[in-house]
Amino acid sequence: MFTPQDAFRLMLPTLTVAWDIIKNWWWVPAPFVLWEFFKFLFLWWRQEIFADAAKRILIEIRIPKEVLKPIRAMETVLQNLWQILFDAPGYFWEKWIEGKYILSYSFEIASINGEAHFFIRIPETQRDTVEAAIYAQYPDAEITVVDDYTRYVPQDIPNKDWDLWGADYKLLREDPYPIKTYAKFETEHEPLEEKRIDPLADLLEVMAKTGPGEQIWVQINAKPISNKEVPWVTEGEKIRDEIARREPPKKDNKKPILLEAFNLLATGEVPGTEKEEEKKDIIPPEMKLTPGEREILGAVEEKISKLGFQTNVRFIYLGRKDKFYKPRLRLALSYFGSFTTQHLNAIVPYGQPLITKVYKSWFLPINLFHDRRLYLRKRNIFRKYVIRETPYFPREGGTFVLNTEEMATLFHFPGRVSAPAPFFKRIEAKKGEAPSGLPFEEP
Repeated sequence: MFTPQDAFRLMLPTLTVAWDIIKNWWWVPAPFVLWEFFKFLFLWWRQEIFADAAKRILIEIRIPKEVLKPIRAMETVLQNLWQILFDAPGYFWEKWIEGKYILSYSFEIASINGEAHFFIRIPETQRDTVEAAIYAQYPDAEITVVDDYTRYVPQDIPNKDWDLWGADYKLLREDPYPIKTYAKFETEHEPLEEKRIDPLADLLEVMAKTGPGEQIWVQINAKPISNKEVPWVTEGEKIRDEIARREPPKKDNKKPILLEAFNLLATGEVPGTEKEEEKKDIIPPEMKLTPGEREILGAVEEKISKLGFQTNVRFIYLGRKDKFYKPRLRLALSYFGSFTTQHLNAIVPYGQPLITKVYKSWFLPINLFHDRRLYLRKRNIFRKYVIRETPYFPREGGTFVLNTEEMATLFHFPGRVSAPAPFFKRIEAKKGEAPSGLPFEEP
């Protein structure tokens, strides 16, 4: 009777030879197997050196009492900032040796002890460009370089004195579908500021409800991109064609010469004389679209027609444990609901593992580590906020594309009437030049 032991004895010489080959020649396929991993680590190393050398600064923008410019003005600012894309690494040495890459901006709104502040974290080399773009649209604004506000809280949050709740956000649908933007809030059609609807008003009101020992942070990391780096425009064109029921371009069905000769001998038909039956529809496809489909089609085309940023959105509510009131975070979560449309897109929390919440498992031993897993998630999202990195850093992912109109909707400078939140620092007096006829004393 043939037993498993007999089978093993028969296979033993083959296994011995195979092991000797692996032991002596493992290094031959290793470079091919590890090449992609090595490239990733090498490029990451070079880019970390470049990032350390590229100094970042945080600027605070204080806006005047009355902002008469519409939200569209912020879109113009973002269009100017997008131009940094043309400074992208153009050849091998810049990318792989110098580690050069496009540095992102970080647009942040922070409530510190009940006072809302507008910040932008930028590369120091871009300071003049950013200030010029802002002053061109908001000449009465004040821009100052400030210390990083995230450094004024303990860096080991959560700890015995502080707690936090946070989440990274994503788009509910594909990138080409837009969120609800300022154009839908009737802001462009109202000449009087008191009649304008500002989507930031909700967030500023929520921030005003926080007190000493509580802070709300909203962060939008944005890097200019083109369709070459992230083919979101191409994806949008495919969605557009699907909605419009456009037929894909016909392939060239030209047959090889030998096959045509065989068909001629077999059937007697001369190539090119075949009659193709064409199905003609009396009603064109665009006339079959419903009103909702037409609106979606127009919205997708509108989004992909504008400049894009690769973004990630992050929200954190933190405070001292004696002041931390977790239900308050629902007020801030409602802010992102203002940009939701059922038939287009929405900004929603990622869920696990990019939210500071851990579900308990039916497998009871895992629940023993529930508190530790929750602590690690809080530490992770706090660290990512402070270093302004993407959710899955150093790996790619967790980002989505917003165009300039969507970015301006999320981050702009509201007026006092349309966003009358208290404890929001504004410039009470306008700056102006001295009168031209003012006498002066010669030195």
